[in-house]
Amino acid sequence: MLAEIAVIAADIPEVIGTAFALNILFRIPIWSGVLLAGLNTLVLLGLQRYGIRLLEGVIGILLLVLGGCFFSMMVHARPSVKEIAMGLVIPRLSGGSATRDAVALLGALIMPHNLFLHSALVISRKITRSPDGIRSASRCFLLESSLALLFAFLINVAVIAVSGSVCSYPNISSESKKQCKNITLDSAAFLLKDALGKWSSKLYAISLLASGQSSTVTGTYAGQYIMQGFLDLRMKLWLRNLLTRCIAIAPSLVVCSVGGSAGAGRLIIIASMILSFELPFALIPLLKFTGSAAKMGLHKNSIVVSLCTWLLGLCSIAINIYFLSTSLLGWITNKKMPKAASILSGLLIFPLITLYIALLAYLILKPETASQGSTDFDTDSNHHDEAEVEPRAEFNHTQRTGEIEIDSITCS
Repeated sequence: MLAEIAVIAADIPEVIGTAFALNILFRIPIWSGVLLAGLNTLVLLGLQRYGIRLLEGVIGILLLVLGGCFFSMMVHARPSVKEIAMGLVIPRLSGGSATRDAVALLGALIMPHNLFLHSALVISRKITRSPDGIRSASRCFLLESSLALLFAFLINVAVIAVSGSVCSYPNISSESKKQCKNITLDSAAFLLKDALGKWSSKLYAISLLASGQSSTVTGTYAGQYIMQGFLDLRMKLWLRNLLTRCIAIAPSLVVCSVGGSAGAGRLIIIASMILSFELPFALIPLLKFTGSAAKMGLHKNSIVVSLCTWLLGLCSIAINIYFLSTSLLGWITNKKMPKAASILSGLLIFPLITLYIALLAYLILKPETASQGSTDFDTDSNHHDEAEVEPRAEFNHTQRTGEIEIDSITCS
């Protein structure tokens, strides 16, 4: 349930971003853009019939377009390289909503449902099922995932650097200064147009559109793997995409119609914060599974890898708990809020924080159950019985058509 909620939460910013991109490029009303966002990705998913490699290539092109747009704007904005380097080494949070935005950015960059996707995509590759073959596949896929996350990180750096440099221009107009106090999807286009020219707002819209399409396809595949892995349910990808989109469109349509650009911006922050809060629920089981000798055999994480990954995982948990506790304290001590409202918010939110911490503690401390089958790949491949041949042949056929069935993978 948590993994499916993460897919839906990730779909909300993609729907809203696509709607604003269509509005900037073609003057399509936001509500119409939200509805169109539910259908345009089906075109990309239709490419799947021509092979998974073609779809991966299209997603790669979309990411290159996204990165090219923001890096070209970064060249024209000319942010201070020294300030960027200092911010990367010594991060600084200033302002009441800075912590909230940092938590949201963590969830937006490392989406929990994509942890399932990264784990599942490796079975779409041809792997020699031997210890050396699996180690080689793991190394190659580690490199592939690392490059993808590095590219996503650099794009985020470019986005923040462009926004910061535009808002710090000495000759910026008074109207732009007001916009800088609360940057939304709509005001960002205005700021870029005012500071860098009309072409920059168009590039910004193109990057929004490319980002929405690529993220939606990965979210659809992640949702499919989650359904198959947890519930053994299979659904056509176009139907899967339509279902999650319909769920994500409802709040997006209401907020964009009522709250406009500012409301859409707040909804994106909330959706990204949900992703950040859900990250430990995907990360902790993954770390426990990959560190288990009973389940992974020779391929379990080394002590160094386990220590580093658990440290990073605990840091993400600490960030979330810090934000929740400081937010609760802020609401309780807020003098502008009536005393009764402060007490009521504390009574409502404190049990939720306690439940969140208890669930995480349960995941961390839960004893490992005995594995029903050995995953030690030291055994000779001849030990596979004949009953495994048919599922593997079925998997190879399914792999060629792009419809990967997780339960068809059989290990001795």
